[in-house]
Amino acid sequence: MRFANAMLGIEVDDYVPVAQAVEAAGFDSVALSDHVFYPEKLTSKYPYTPDGTPQFSPSESWPDPWVMCGLLAGATTRLRFMTNVYILPLRNPFVTAKTVGTAAYLSGNRVILGVGAGWMREEFDQMEQRYERRGARTVELIEVLRTLWRGAMVEHHGADYDFD
Repeated sequence: MRFANAMLGIEVDDYVPVAQAVEAAGFDSVALSDHVFYPEKLTSKYPYTPDGTPQFSPSESWPDPWVMCGLLAGATTRLRFMTNVYILPLRNPFVTAKTVGTAAYLSGNRVILGVGAGWMREEFDQMEQRYERRGARTVELIEVLRTLWRGAMVEHHGADYDFD
């Protein structure tokens, strides 16, 4: 059986010692959460609680998961790093493919990309990404990432992403 330790709620300065302790305890992985930012005034309803209130506070730390992956990979030997979850439709597919691919390579392929479509409209607005169709874009983005990771010259022609 494999176990993961969620890092959400841990102070950023404690990530390395916690990851090392988790690895020493026999855990398989750590889960790194993702939000680009958290607004001062949130009107979006959090879909995972009955009253729509998030289970985390506005003061929560949200370190970039791929930068943190690089730090933790250098401080551990076998621990894997997964995103729980990476809000894919907020991001450019080329930048995402390069960032995740680099993290995977430098960590000895200890990266697991867990993605979601997102729930916070304010985050999409701030990132200048359409909130509508985020689910369909997520599906297409997974296809685009797989295409880009094949290497060499590739192309994609879809509903939201089109490149030669």
